Amino acid sequence: MTTKKEQRRIKIKYRVRNKISGTAARPRMSVFRSNKQIYVQIINDETGTTLAAASSLGMEAMPKKEQAAKVGEAIAKKALEAGIETVVFDRNGYLYHGRVKEVADGARNGGLKF
Repeated sequence: MTTKKEQRRIKIKYRVRNKISGTAARPRMSVFRSNKQIYVQIINDETGTTLAAASSLGMEAMPKKEQAAKVGEAIAKKALEAGIETVVFDRNGYLYHGRVKEVADGARNGGLKF
């Protein structure tokens, strides 16, 4: 059973996902936020493959916002190594605020273009 808050986020997620999609030239950068960790994937929706991924696993000693910024920089580094320079940002139904914004800012500082 899902709560009203979860149902609301799922509706927003599908509304956003109807408008954006990752291609080979411009893959989708999807963010998942749990209570303890944050995960980011760069996905090509045409083939259904994950091109790069990063998470905050192993960074529990630092504050969550710092973790998110480091994950953003890590995904940018992995993406640039894979030859990906531009992405479509998928906030996955979360508000563009707090840790989600930190991931985006970290990725921009790492060299990715949205």
